[in-house]
Amino acid sequence: MQNLDWYNTLNQPPFTPPAWVFPPAWTFLYLTMLAALIFFAFKPSSKDNKSWGYTVFFSQLGLNLCWSPVFFYIKNPIMALVIIIILDILVFLNIIAFFKVSKPAGWLLIPYMVWILFAAYLNTGFVLLN
Repeated sequence: MQNLDWYNTLNQPPFTPPAWVFPPAWTFLYLTMLAALIFFAFKPSSKDNKSWGYTVFFSQLGLNLCWSPVFFYIKNPIMALVIIIILDILVFLNIIAFFKVSKPAGWLLIPYMVWILFAAYLNTGFVLLN
């Protein structure tokens, strides 16, 4: 469980959703990411096309998994902001790579992109307000 005691002491940026929104949102997003990966993996394509797609997918996934510990446990919103900006770029590249192989795979990553852009806005707000 994340350290919400510290989080709750922070000044919240406008449009911060209530805490209960995050678990179902991330469940949906991880399911769409898995579906995108499956569409991508099972679509016949050249090995070169796929190797780049796998590289950016697993790079962004690893970075995604780093964000929460940096923000909630290390309590470093500035470093978390750097991570999420790089994550935004990697997810954008991931969408492009997946679209080149499978249109459904690319489309399935769009909600994730929207959500992490929103998360970058929130993270920026936490940095500026605290």
